[in-house]
Amino acid sequence: MAQPGWIGGEIVAWAQATARTLLADLDNRLSHVEAVGRRAEWVGQHVCDEDRVPLLAAAYLHDIGYAAQLRVTGLHPLDGARWLRAQGVDERVCNLVAYHSGARFEAEERGLVDDLEAFDPEEGPAMDALIFADMTTARDGSYVSFQVRLTDILIRYPPSDPVHRAMVRAGPVLRGSIDRTLERLAAAGQPMYGSAALQGSAGFAAILMGAPLAR
Repeated sequence: MAQPGWIGGEIVAWAQATARTLLADLDNRLSHVEAVGRRAEWVGQHVCDEDRVPLLAAAYLHDIGYAAQLRVTGLHPLDGARWLRAQGVDERVCNLVAYHSGARFEAEERGLVDDLEAFDPEEGPAMDALIFADMTTARDGSYVSFQVRLTDILIRYPPSDPVHRAMVRAGPVLRGSIDRTLERLAAAGQPMYGSAALQGSAGFAAILMGAPLAR
């Protein structure tokens, strides 16, 4: 598998190919990842140039830690980020993957905070956009509201599971990232309702109203 030595446009193509290879046996996971990538590509049109490529690469790579050959700790953002660092991938991409979608909370639940802190926390528009893309995309790649996405996670993992406990705690933080992304899109002049570019045939209003999008 070819490895990128620096950050650049070619890393996005590498990220897509890498995700398809590592997640080939996890059909739903791959569908989710590719849909998150497409969503990030759209949102990425409205972030600054220095954020765009790390955002897109991280969107395609954010769940590679679920691949059986990469699993070490069971904290998929950490396992994925460690593997990416070993491949020489740009640190910003590694950091985005490491901390995406409330990973810090799950690290606390699993006793892995010291391990996660080998990576630098990423904050700002790129992380907000990555969380937006991930947390409004269902397991099967369909686009849903944040409320529907979070509820699905809490149903799939029982209250005793560290994922469930982490997501209960992370919910307000994730909601903040989504709200900030929506505000940035609005400031960029993105239509807030019925955007074909963002949702395909579904309405953007669903995200704001907390309802599932049409499938």
